[in-house]
Amino acid sequence: MTPTRLAILGAAGSIGRQALDVVEAHPDRLRVTRTGHRGDDLVALATAHDVDLVLVATPGIAGLDATIAALEAGKRVALANKEVLVVGGHLVRALSGGAGERLRPVDSEHCALWQCLAGVRMEDVARVTLTASGGAFRDTPLDELGSVTPERALRHPTWRMGPKVTIDSATLVNKGYEVIETHWLYGLPYDRIDVVIHPESVVHALVELVDGSVVAQLAEPDMRLPIQYALLWDHAPGPARRLDLTRTRDLRFRGPPDPERYPCLDLVLATARGRDRRALIGLSAADEIAVDRFLAGDLPFSGIADILRRGAELVGGPAGGDPPSLAEIHAVDRAVRLALSDAAVAMG
Repeated sequence: MTPTRLAILGAAGSIGRQALDVVEAHPDRLRVTRTGHRGDDLVALATAHDVDLVLVATPGIAGLDATIAALEAGKRVALANKEVLVVGGHLVRALSGGAGERLRPVDSEHCALWQCLAGVRMEDVARVTLTASGGAFRDTPLDELGSVTPERALRHPTWRMGPKVTIDSATLVNKGYEVIETHWLYGLPYDRIDVVIHPESVVHALVELVDGSVVAQLAEPDMRLPIQYALLWDHAPGPARRLDLTRTRDLRFRGPPDPERYPCLDLVLATARGRDRRALIGLSAADEIAVDRFLAGDLPFSGIADILRRGAELVGGPAGGDPPSLAEIHAVDRAVRLALSDAAVAMG
């Protein structure tokens, strides 16, 4: 068997490092031929002649051009970047048709959905549910959220992730993004995608069928499992931890996230359901800025939602109209970043 030639974009990050564990476990099936980081020429790496599969694991909007270029060049893409589908889902779906061999979801929730949907007709799906751990502050009193520190926010209770995704998990921005990803990956309308708090992060997604049956995927919270599935596109022994059902444990479901605790999630979902794609681009840019400011100590945790709202409002307009092109996406992103940076300077 000829090994799949792999390019890892974001090789120095958490996903990139764990992908190397998977490659090491399967030297007969995977061979890394290209690696790059944010700021490199990611498009050139993603379209190189010696690459079959591109793992897009760069944070933020940086992975969008490389994802589109790889698909246009006939490459397969394993997507671990949420913002790519948040701001450019319509472009990516047009090139790939959604989740499948050419566009392989790496998020644990979307990998779980893919497995739950195997052999299922989409017309038999009543709704799907994504689980959320609740992040670092799921049990913190509401009146303390304004004073929590970046150090506390980075201590995720179940997952090991990079700083951007970890903060987005604390605000549940990431879960709003995953709802949008689900929409583009599987063609489901937003009113058929639910979110529930599941602190143990063992059940990753559930699919309810029209007859009332519910199919769920369970695994230990170890990103090497969905990474491996996306890279190999089948089940194989690997380095991920095994789920030990002989060990006594509780699996709890707390219901939908509390909007008072997680206002950012409501903002993301409201913007997505409003079908104003330019507002989503503005919100995504604002989130990157807000997270950077919070980690730098320049913004309280409770102020992140205000920045997201401002980013959406700067470019928001009536729903409908032509979807933004790749150039327009970048223009909106730059405009919001500039406006928010100027506002921060004026305030500070």
